[in-house]
Amino acid sequence: MTNKKMFLLATLLVGALILAGCPQPTPVVQTVKETVIVTQTEEVEVEVVVTPTPVPPVQGGVWVEGSSADASILNPILAADAASFDILGWFFPGLLGQDPFSGAIVPTEMAESWDVSEDGLVWTFHLQDGVIWSDGEQVTAADFKFTYDAIASDLVETPRKANLDNIESIEVLDPLTIRVTYGEVKCDALNNLGLGWLPSHLYAEDYSDVMDTPLNEAPTVSAGPFVFNEWMRDDNATVLRNDTYWKGAPNMDGWIYKIVPDPGARLAQLQTGELDLIGVQPEQLTTVQLDSSLNLHTYKDDGYSYIGLNLANPENPQAGQDEEGNLIEQDPHPILGDLAVRQAIAHALDYETIISKVYLGQGYQIASNVLPAVGWAHDPSIQPYAFDTELAARILEAAGWTDSDADGVRECNGCSTAEQGVALTIKLQTNAGNTTREDLGALVQDQLNSIGFDIQFEAIEFGTLVQELLGQTFEMVIIGWTGLGTDPNDDSFWHSRFDTPGSGFNFVSYQNARIDELLDQGVSVPGCAPEDRAPLYQEIQQIIHDDIPYVFVTGSVGNTGYSGKFNGTDPGPWSFYHNIQTWSLAE
Repeated sequence: MTNKKMFLLATLLVGALILAGCPQPTPVVQTVKETVIVTQTEEVEVEVVVTPTPVPPVQGGVWVEGSSADASILNPILAADAASFDILGWFFPGLLGQDPFSGAIVPTEMAESWDVSEDGLVWTFHLQDGVIWSDGEQVTAADFKFTYDAIASDLVETPRKANLDNIESIEVLDPLTIRVTYGEVKCDALNNLGLGWLPSHLYAEDYSDVMDTPLNEAPTVSAGPFVFNEWMRDDNATVLRNDTYWKGAPNMDGWIYKIVPDPGARLAQLQTGELDLIGVQPEQLTTVQLDSSLNLHTYKDDGYSYIGLNLANPENPQAGQDEEGNLIEQDPHPILGDLAVRQAIAHALDYETIISKVYLGQGYQIASNVLPAVGWAHDPSIQPYAFDTELAARILEAAGWTDSDADGVRECNGCSTAEQGVALTIKLQTNAGNTTREDLGALVQDQLNSIGFDIQFEAIEFGTLVQELLGQTFEMVIIGWTGLGTDPNDDSFWHSRFDTPGSGFNFVSYQNARIDELLDQGVSVPGCAPEDRAPLYQEIQQIIHDDIPYVFVTGSVGNTGYSGKFNGTDPGPWSFYHNIQTWSLAE
């Protein structure tokens, strides 16, 4: 408010700025010093506070993200790939928010607060009021319960069964209050409660339509910043502004997810303005950095790249446990079921060259499954496998894999897992369109073949690859995990109960009773103190390192190239779009 002593001079000053056509300042309070003539002989300098008139954001515009792969399904409890979540994440509200810069769980989504009982078993969540689906129905606790009950239903095949671990009951106390009760302490409970909610009023009460509803292809309602418009498979998906979004309707008209399989074409379209955002591959970094019209966001991703080794026979996929929770002995892969073969693979790869030449330095070698970012649980004493082709060859020789006919490919001559004479031939796959993975595949093929393997490498369509992974019909795969979060619990990758052909993320069929035990203990430590949980996860890391279900290639460094089409972008390492509803079109 203008100081009354200064109203005349301040009014003239501000008026002159407007008439002169000067850019108006952003709507923050500013302090302006002025000189006031108190008498004809005395001047006094005083401060006057001027509150500039807010400048309304520029409305309109469309943001276009480029991707190498299309989504597979637009249902938050059935999806298993990042592309699907890139799109469906705009529609379905979640219980919990995540700080885009620290990764911490924060009350910025449906749960505005929560209480925990003294024994750590009962969590009561208090929901935001006034959040509505775009058809006018209120978002309530019933939607949360329906979503998690659907996951539990035998009629729903979903890789999200792990999210129900130890949940004893979910109760709706009132439309805005949820009570989740655990049978045992669940130290990473909040991480498992972050899935998007289904609009329960659009589904059958018995969940019988969840698997095949048209909503999986075309969601008709949204409680997020955008509403679904159209999905043309393998081409693009478009969403439009949701005028009823509870945090405020976005300024932009819409967002497009455009499928451009070729990375060179993606970069070219970013430079011409046809795309506004792409994941930048290592060999493209210099081009983006030198283009003054583009921005580059670089961050340590919460993920890693790896070569997954199917330890079971891909011709005979089996669950890891029976209905009583007993381990089912696996039919081993005739080659990869041999630990000696896995050890030879781990020692035969030149990780320094891979990170330098394939990832162009955008990575770092890791030894096991817990990343250094989770400092309290990471064990830095575990060393990555050293590149040593002579040692790899000796390991194969000792295990009975020899090249008896001198054709350059080893065969089983007394090995423990395959029939006599079976060649050391393995199919290696990755997703087409990701040139970094394709380059890695070619290099892995060369390095392993140089010591007597016969690696058959192919890059296939991403959706097909996902089907083969979840179906456990693959042999070796170059892939990666991202979005691992800030807790070291990754039981869905290693616990035998998640070795479920068709849906489970333990698609390498890893089975180790001690790992099962440690993973269960790691999330049930009384009090959940990090110092008490850390030894369990450090032992897990050592066992995973020694058993080699994965060959860990590199910790991930992410690079995102994006345009300056919109003002207000503020990307964090955990979210690029966290404030998208406030972006406004740059003039």
